[in-house]
Amino acid sequence: MLISELFALGAATCIAMCGMLINELNGRVGLFRLARWQMTAAVVMTGSVSLAIGGWRSLEAWHLGYLAASSLFGIMIASTTYFAAIYSAGARVTALLFSLTSPFALLLGYLVLGETISLQQAAGVALVLTGIALAIGLPGTDRSTRGTSSLGRGVPLSGIVLGIVTAFGQALGNLSARPAMADGVEPFTAMAVRSGLAALFFLALTLLPIRRLKSSEPFEWRALRLAIAASFFGTGLGMSLLMAALEGGNVGIVSTLSSMTPVVILPMLWLRTGIAPRPTAWLGAVLAVVGTALISL
Repeated sequence: MLISELFALGAATCIAMCGMLINELNGRVGLFRLARWQMTAAVVMTGSVSLAIGGWRSLEAWHLGYLAASSLFGIMIASTTYFAAIYSAGARVTALLFSLTSPFALLLGYLVLGETISLQQAAGVALVLTGIALAIGLPGTDRSTRGTSSLGRGVPLSGIVLGIVTAFGQALGNLSARPAMADGVEPFTAMAVRSGLAALFFLALTLLPIRRLKSSEPFEWRALRLAIAASFFGTGLGMSLLMAALEGGNVGIVSTLSSMTPVVILPMLWLRTGIAPRPTAWLGAVLAVVGTALISL
């Protein structure tokens, strides 16, 4: 296998690990505190890389508006709902629902940019939806599905909605960033701007006199380390591997392999919980990846 494909699979594994680490913080760190920690760590990591490689020279003033819109949809909104989805439905279901990013991006490209949708891509959307429906099953209200125990049936409807909002927000964020990225903005610089604006936003929220935005949980150093590790795997190492894969590999193949997270996370959860995922969970995850392949290739 070529090195680019290995990098893409590595990116999918890192994203899965990020979800697993966030899942460990359920009940220990509030959503907005986690968002502050994650975004602060992300801007430090990506900003350092950008400075090291001189990426800031690729940034122009007009790029900032597009990157700010991308930060609003793809990070401020989507990251918050991503964390909430993991807390509600578990890492596996959230990773699966994140596969909807490709169909949403395809739809937005058609509606906003006038791009065409081929028969193959339409079939890919159908496979993604089928895979998600098969793997998740019917939504329920069984509270035992929180966290890693979401391997069973009865995924909370709130978790499904949060996962869908995450995928749509990510697709909007990608669409908003497209003009700046097409003009040659260095990827780590773009991520540093997006995560920096998000970090300022979440820090500013702490100034508002709203109790729900405050953190009531006691501070734990171990929780902070887990949050930083999640940011490292998701934004730092994962993004680095994806950028390296895109540099030398076929975009469609890299996009497909990097979307293997719903499959990769299943053995991780198996090892973590000792509970084997249902056969439909495996089949649904595979169908979602195949659908993404049809959309991307």
